[in-house]
Amino acid sequence: MEDDRWANWPEAWVGTDRDMRTVVDAIPREVKDGFRHDEIPWRRFPHFYGPGEEIPPLLATLADEDTEDAHQALKQLWDGLHHQGSTVAVAALAVPFLLRIAATGSPGLRASTLRLVAEIARCQAFGDGTREGLLQVAEDPELAEGSTPCPVDWTIQAARTAITADLHLLFPLLPDPDPEVRSATAFVMATATGETPRISSALHSRLASEEDPAVRVSLIFAIAQLAREDRDEDAPEWARALWSDAAQPLGTRVGAALAWLCLVDDPVPDELRALLTDPDADQLGELFQRVPWIPPVDHIDGLRRCTHEMLTPDVPWRSG
Repeated sequence: MEDDRWANWPEAWVGTDRDMRTVVDAIPREVKDGFRHDEIPWRRFPHFYGPGEEIPPLLATLADEDTEDAHQALKQLWDGLHHQGSTVAVAALAVPFLLRIAATGSPGLRASTLRLVAEIARCQAFGDGTREGLLQVAEDPELAEGSTPCPVDWTIQAARTAITADLHLLFPLLPDPDPEVRSATAFVMATATGETPRISSALHSRLASEEDPAVRVSLIFAIAQLAREDRDEDAPEWARALWSDAAQPLGTRVGAALAWLCLVDDPVPDELRALLTDPDADQLGELFQRVPWIPPVDHIDGLRRCTHEMLTPDVPWRSG
């Protein structure tokens, strides 16, 4: 870093036009609502596969309708904005538009679009099913992505702020007819940086009426993630009550057990260990792969990997 541009990096960039948090925060709502892509500084932030100005045409195609072109555009957005699990700076600029497309666009692309938003707004979780990592959101503050030397955590913060500003688009999606959309909505809402009591209340209300087992786990993880970020001292007791309640469905209990482990530093209770190592719990792998937090941990065997890494952190994970 001999170039003068790198002097006192990143402190000297705080609040400048290279600080993605400042750039996203400055986008007027009418620009977002009007899909006025031409007023966004895309060129300033290239992505892995090219210049940032390639993103608006993809967004426009995605917003069109449920066509093969729209599916291809979404695939390209995933590749460019979340390449191999890493968030790039320009991705935060796309978040307000992706949220609007998810809210008003094709129902068939809604869940995947929402999952992309959530992945932009959290740290890389590939291969991390640990108690510290599963519900982690913030990234290492010194990590910078290659195409734009902006700290990744600044991009994550910017995306999370954008999501918080657009929560009005997400609340109506919690009761969506598609369970994948409901799970993905919880995944996004869990990254918000404000209105935590309101979000948590909505998630709890949805959990009380939710019948789909994978969505129930998604709601539990979302509630726990917000509580972890907010340092909610009551959340561990809530999670423990869920996993220790034999009247609850097994998937709910297992999800709550994993959430509880992420909320506390306590030793693993024998009762919880028995629950997670029960052969019946081991049969829930396919169900848990429908929970958005799990595939990034392991695209085949996420539940088993989480269980292994949380119960036996000193033993290296070996797939199969």
